[in-house]
Amino acid sequence: MTLSGAVAMGTGVMIGAGIFALTGQIAQLAGPFFPLSFIVGAAVTALAAYSYIKMSNAWPSSGGIAMILNKAYGPGTIAASASLLMALSMVINESLVARTFATYALRPFGLESSGLLLSLLALGLIFLAYAINASGNRSVSVFSLVMSIIKIGGIVIFAVAAIWASGLDAGAFSGEAISGGPVDFVASVAFSILAFKGFTTITNSGGEIVDPHRNVGRTIMIAIGICVVTYLLVAIAVGSSLSIDAIIAARDYSLAAAAEPALGWIGFYFTIAIALAATASGVIASVFAVSRMLTMLTEMKMIPHSHFGMSGSLRSHLLIYTVVVAGALAVLFDLSRIAALGAFFYLVMDMLVHWGVFRHLRREVGARATILLAALVADFVVLIAFTIAKLQTDPAIVAYAAVGIAAAFAGEAMFLSRGRHSPAHDHAPHSHQTAKRGPK
Repeated sequence: MTLSGAVAMGTGVMIGAGIFALTGQIAQLAGPFFPLSFIVGAAVTALAAYSYIKMSNAWPSSGGIAMILNKAYGPGTIAASASLLMALSMVINESLVARTFATYALRPFGLESSGLLLSLLALGLIFLAYAINASGNRSVSVFSLVMSIIKIGGIVIFAVAAIWASGLDAGAFSGEAISGGPVDFVASVAFSILAFKGFTTITNSGGEIVDPHRNVGRTIMIAIGICVVTYLLVAIAVGSSLSIDAIIAARDYSLAAAAEPALGWIGFYFTIAIALAATASGVIASVFAVSRMLTMLTEMKMIPHSHFGMSGSLRSHLLIYTVVVAGALAVLFDLSRIAALGAFFYLVMDMLVHWGVFRHLRREVGARATILLAALVADFVVLIAFTIAKLQTDPAIVAYAAVGIAAAFAGEAMFLSRGRHSPAHDHAPHSHQTAKRGPK
């Protein structure tokens, strides 16, 4: 993939999840200050990106996060479990965005509450993502580039027009600002971070990018920059058109709800079309990245694998498994809860990445300890605030997250203890002691 294609893929995942699937949940926690949550989320993400950029510049690869964890901790339980948490959070993201696609598609017909139709449309998009990914890397790159240009241009047009029509002193920004307090605001940043985590798609696909030692880091920072500007514009546009209560009520289709009073039916249908483009490209790009990450984990003997009688390459098998799990999640689960679960999984994995780079690899890759520790502390503060907020409103999801994380670690420990990793890994010295930095 070229630099532009990689940027398009990364922004495809980020914008698909951040704007169309998470805006309402962020507003529910942050109140009228929800646009600021995106700014704080971008700042935390930029800190986090430092670890990934330094590692990817040294060792670009497909499935890059698994590579980072493996080099930091060795091919053991911590690396395998954290990599699995990342993969699960990405699959969760696919189901979340696919469900959002279905909601926007059904909104013009007033059928967005039909569970059956939502499930069928979400499954249809996930299977389309499979077909495009199965056709090869260039198809993903070209499709992502075209869709990203369409949706980013369309979103900016919507945002500017809505702000122009409504002004900056209407909707959620009119009258006295009321929010849930500082803890809830910090908790909202967990969803904002989840909205930006698509940058890891770029890391996971580093081996597919032209001149990766130079372009992986550039791609990540360009994608984050594009997304924070886009998110801020849209958040202000939605907040100027709708009250906080209205945003929360329409959280699965908040942009379409904001477009109608501000821009009329033309704006409404325009926003629907842009939402469909954004969410479709987001799912396609995410399937591309997570299937490659799982392929690398399997090749490293860090997760079990069965062919189930299928022919073809390992990567084709993992692509099928990815869309099957995403489809099941899209059909069976409450996606607001799954979004929270994805945030828990991602933050825990992200903290393990920063600690591993700080503890074992910072000198080898030339990373500054202060930045790594700042990223670690920022993740920890957000995780604690998010946990407190969820314990107050939905304690069950905290329990599910704790059980899921514990199950990932216990399952990986059991699998690896049975000696299913390769002899090469058995006898390899710890990676942070022996790995040589790749060429610049």
